Amino acid sequence: MLANGAFDMLHVGHVRYLAGCKALGDVLIVAVNSDASVRSGKGPLRPIVPEGERVELLSHLACVDWIVMFDEVTVSEVLREIRPHVHAKGTDYTPETVPERAVVAEWGGETVICGDTKEHATTDLIGEILTRFR
Repeated sequence: MLANGAFDMLHVGHVRYLAGCKALGDVLIVAVNSDASVRSGKGPLRPIVPEGERVELLSHLACVDWIVMFDEVTVSEVLREIRPHVHAKGTDYTPETVPERAVVAEWGGETVICGDTKEHATTDLIGEILTRFR
């Protein structure tokens, strides 16, 4: 099982996603976007938390077995290298909208959706902090 994301400002939505992923398999590998990758996808002001600290936080979660960091905008190359049986994404996707679903299908892997409903997002958390402290 492989899950991926930036995991910037770790919050309950991240933990529920990863716990849901782990419940679907024996081993959970988490692919974490590097700082450069996060900037590419989310803009020059992100990430808030540096890559080393994001990895350190994730390493202390009991549901996470392995962590790999990647520099690309998508996790496609990591998926091709590891070839997991299952690639899990959060509930802001459907199996049909996961960008890497065709990559996973190359070796017969499955794309699944897990975690709680998308009620938590780092972008929303940042917005809430800015609103409260203006």
